[in-house]
Amino acid sequence: MTADKIYLVGFMAAGKSTVARALAQRLHWRAEDVDELIEARERRPVADIFQKHGEQYFRAAEREILKLLLPLRHVVVATGGGTFMDPENRTAINMDGVSVWLDVPLEELLARIPVDGRRPLAADRASMERLFAMRVTAYASASIRVEAGGVAPEAVAERIIECVS
Repeated sequence: MTADKIYLVGFMAAGKSTVARALAQRLHWRAEDVDELIEARERRPVADIFQKHGEQYFRAAEREILKLLLPLRHVVVATGGGTFMDPENRTAINMDGVSVWLDVPLEELLARIPVDGRRPLAADRASMERLFAMRVTAYASASIRVEAGGVAPEAVAERIIECVS
């Protein structure tokens, strides 16, 4: 499988943004981050967008940013944790490039997520477990699954390169 565009999908704190930068550097491509692009456009952090406008508004902004990224080639896109949940987004991503699920065990994700309010959907452990269980089904429809738990971002990038080369 060869690709000229890679979308990284997975749960919050799976390392999508960090791996996107490492992978893009290794491939000599651009890295784009959906959440960072939304924050730049809205001039506020994701948590503030959720608080002020709600999740529905954020998801609409996410779809708009994704559409702007579609024409780009030779780019690694770090999606938000919920981006791949939307069937329209999932179809667009899978038609446009290779989707790679960074699969990290829930226990490791929970240890990585700061309890500082920057992750609006990370309210408590029970809700995180439910959210993770719901999202895993969607992530499983990615083109490639890469085990990324306990692995350095550069090693995850190498695993992805092996799969798409």
